[in-house]
Amino acid sequence: MYAVIKTGGKQYKVATGEKIKVEQIAADVGQEIVIDQVLAVGTGSDIKVGTPLVSGATVTVTVLAHGRHDKVRIFKMRRRKHYQKRQGHRQNFTELQIGNIAG
Repeated sequence: MYAVIKTGGKQYKVATGEKIKVEQIAADVGQEIVIDQVLAVGTGSDIKVGTPLVSGATVTVTVLAHGRHDKVRIFKMRRRKHYQKRQGHRQNFTELQIGNIAG
């Protein structure tokens, strides 16, 4: 069984037992969270798509860790203008373990 969930402005296709990294969620490590923004639920070729959400469908997840992704380097330059700008960014994430998918 799989589901398509929405969290942090992004959509993820998840199945039971998977680990995913999503935008940071304010929760403690080891805490169970219920995600109710489920866009689709399916088993094999049978799929139920919501408009926009599937009513009554939930996904239970466990918070495994919090962390930061690798640095993304931003470099801007204007040729012949003696302009260079260097910048970096590290995005925070929360690692989740997918538990029960109820739909």
